[in-house]
Parts: sequence; C-alpha cells; structure tokens
Amino acid sequence: MGRQQWWWGRGLAAVAVLAVAGCTAIDDPAAPEASDAKPSLSASASAGAEGGEADTGTLPGVPSAEQARTELAELKVAPHGSMSGYSRAKFPHWAELGEDCNTRETVLERDGTGVTRDDECRAVSGRWTSVYDDKTFTDASDLDIDHMVPLANAWRSGANTWTQVKRKAFANDLTHPQLLAVSAASNRSKGDQGPDEWQPPSKPYWCTYARAWVSVKSTYELSVTENEKTTLTDMLGTCPS
Repeated sequence: MGRQQWWWGRGLAAVAVLAVAGCTAIDDPAAPEASDAKPSLSASASAGAEGGEADTGTLPGVPSAEQARTELAELKVAPHGSMSGYSRAKFPHWAELGEDCNTRETVLERDGTGVTRDDECRAVSGRWTSVYDDKTFTDASDLDIDHMVPLANAWRSGANTWTQVKRKAFANDLTHPQLLAVSAASNRSKGDQGPDEWQPPSKPYWCTYARAWVSVKSTYELSVTENEKTTLTDMLGTCPS
C-alpha cells in the first residue's frame, strides 16, 4: 500500500472512531455549509517536542522542523495545475459528526477555552486566540475555520484527480494539521494563496505554519511550486534551533 493510501486510510479510520462514539459523517455534497467561504495542516509531534521547537498549540499532527524539512525535500515540484472544474462543493464540508455537531463546531471547541454550546452544538461562549494575527475573540461568529492547505490550492496541486470521498476526508481532516480556528479577517485575506503569496501576519507563527503546510502536502502527496518550496524553506528557517 502506498504512503498516500496509508495516511488516507488512517484519516478515514479516525472518522470511523467518531462514528462508533455516536458520530456519523454524511456524504451529501449539497449539504449546506457554514460560513468560512474563501475568495476564488506525517508523523505527529507534540508541542515543544524538540526542546526549543515552536509551540503548536491545539493543532494536531504537526511534525518537527527537521521532519518537515525532510518531507519538503521529497515533495514533487510542479507548476500549479488548472482550476478547470473546481468548486468548493467538490470538497463537502462541514461533515456532520452526530448529536447536531459538525467539523466546524468540533474545531471551535478544540481551539477555544471555556467553550459552551447550545442544544444545537453551536458555540455560544468561549475565548479564542487567532494565531495568525494574535487577536482574541469571545464571539464564535468572528472566527472562520481555515483549511491550512486551501481547497483550491489542493485542487491545482493534485486533488483534481481524487474521488469525492477522498476530497471530503481532506476537507474535514481532524487528525492532521489541516483545520484551525482563526479570525475571519485573516482567513479571508489568505484566500486560496500559498505560503509564497501569503504568510500569517504574526511572524512567530511562521515556523508552525510551514511545518503544518508541509505535513498536509506530504500526507496527501500534493505538489508544491518552486516559489512555494523556497518560501517554506525560509519559513522553516525561523524555527528555534
């Protein structure tokens, strides 16, 4: 079994675990989405795994800087593919996880502190810090759930050949560093741009951002452009030694 298939199988297994716990994913690509629409996150490592390694916060599966450099060197380098045929509907999200909860609400609870929910699983109170711009919020409506590797970026770097089922797994991946609650302003500023076109305003987060981006691209065997690889190399250079 190829590396890509192994990781994808692991991601689907995580969804299966949720189902056993009473959470059932849906496969309806026409299901209504929450906000977070945009114009146009390998081996796990705990925060501080290498002593001086930058804190990864709540983001799961972030590799060490050393591992990210190894994975980056192995990624296929290619120009962006065509956007022909792309639509966000081909990456169904947010998946229902049972008990009226979905992927968005799950990430909001994971990334916040003191989060309380109503009977429909919506976050009604809590505190969130957007790591992209160091802004703090107490209203969940001010937050978007960012896809570390945007859906459109994934499409033009290999996801256009995937099945709809695999694209859904990618869009709702809670195992790898792909989903993160951030300010709506920063998420929409990022859009579908790669690291060579947009970096988090908070420079201290560049190390974690690059490690997460590389991990997701490596896990799903997505390509990078020359400029993307150069910028990621520079961003990994900001990681503490």
